[in-house]
Amino acid sequence: MKKVVFLLLFAAMPFVVSAQDEAAADKPASNWTKGGNTSLTFNQISFKNWAAGGKNSVTGTFLFKTFANYKTEMQTWDNTLDLGYGMTKYKDEDLQKSEDKIMLSSTYGYNAYKQKLYYSANADFKSQFTKGYKYTATDTIYVSEAFAPAYINLSLGLLYKPNDVFSLFVSPVTGHLTIVNDTTLSTSYGVDANKKLRSEYGASAKLNINKKDIVKNVDFYLRADFFSNLCDNPQHIDVDAETGLNFTINKFLSSYIKCNFLFDDDIKYKESYIDADGNSAIRDRGARLQFKELFGFGISFKW
Repeated sequence: MKKVVFLLLFAAMPFVVSAQDEAAADKPASNWTKGGNTSLTFNQISFKNWAAGGKNSVTGTFLFKTFANYKTEMQTWDNTLDLGYGMTKYKDEDLQKSEDKIMLSSTYGYNAYKQKLYYSANADFKSQFTKGYKYTATDTIYVSEAFAPAYINLSLGLLYKPNDVFSLFVSPVTGHLTIVNDTTLSTSYGVDANKKLRSEYGASAKLNINKKDIVKNVDFYLRADFFSNLCDNPQHIDVDAETGLNFTINKFLSSYIKCNFLFDDDIKYKESYIDADGNSAIRDRGARLQFKELFGFGISFKW
């Protein structure tokens, strides 16, 4: 937990710096663009004597996203912090996690051509807050924890950013670190048994599209991250992509739909099966395309 607190304090540094910059009389506040949104949504389903069947359930999801971007004639510095946590309660069952993410990204660029192409450096961090489980008909399988896994990318390359809607970062020099703080999970995420860290070196690319009001009160976004380990099976490209729509109903109400696609050749799929003795067992299978969809309606606030 101390590591998570430290991470969040570190993540807040760009936003504190921007506030201090605005407070200084000799520095133009217009160099910074800041904003964000937060939402709290609830979904509840209840059945009684319902012939078609179903489970009573309650779901709550909290999302928080903020950015602090700095731009001058020669420099650009974009910082994003994206947090989410959600729980679902089914009748007579334990609470189950439905959303859990920590994502921090910081990209610095120095003008190379016409304030559209920049020599750039990027740092990314991705992890989650709490333990995660896979639920089957017969088993509850422990699959993740805070910093198990966690991913850190450090990249040098070129950033193409012609406007505030579109950006593409391409890096031929990328260090990719996989951290698994619980060694019982190491092999599930491509880390050697009883080890906590795996280092990879390769190339990466990051695509970001953020378009406000594609139609009135509807915002669209797309984030796609790609990584290839040039030293080991470079044809196996890791993909982490998220896209979605945010719908503004009024000042305090909104809804959203978001989809997350993930493929990582190092992440093994855990399969439940019945062994020859008739006992339930778990085995690792090859990597699979992972998909998550989240829809919510509730209270929101933008700034």
